[in-house]
Amino acid sequence: MEGDHADAVLEYIGANVHRLRVRSGLSQEALAKATGISTGFLQRVERGKTNLGVVILVRLADALGVAPGVLMRRATLPEATVGRPRRSRAKRESSV
Repeated sequence: MEGDHADAVLEYIGANVHRLRVRSGLSQEALAKATGISTGFLQRVERGKTNLGVVILVRLADALGVAPGVLMRRATLPEATVGRPRRSRAKRESSV
C-alpha cells in the first residue's frame, strides 16, 4: 500500500518536471546539464520510473524556477509517444 502512494508521487514529480521543462523551452539535455544529472536519469524521472533524492529535487526546482513543493503537486503524465519529437516551426523556418 505504501509503495502505491510513493509511486504516485514519483509520477506527479515526473509530470510536473516535464510540463515545466516544456513550458520553459528547455530540452531534456539542457535541463539535465543544468542540474548535473544524465539525460537518461532525467528521462526516467519524467516518466516517474525512478526514485530521486532531495538534492536532485531541489536542483530540478531551481533550474525550472519553482519551489521544490511545486514538483510534488498532483499532476498527470502526458501520453508517451514513439519516435523523435517534431521540430518546432521556428527551427524549421530558420534552417530553410
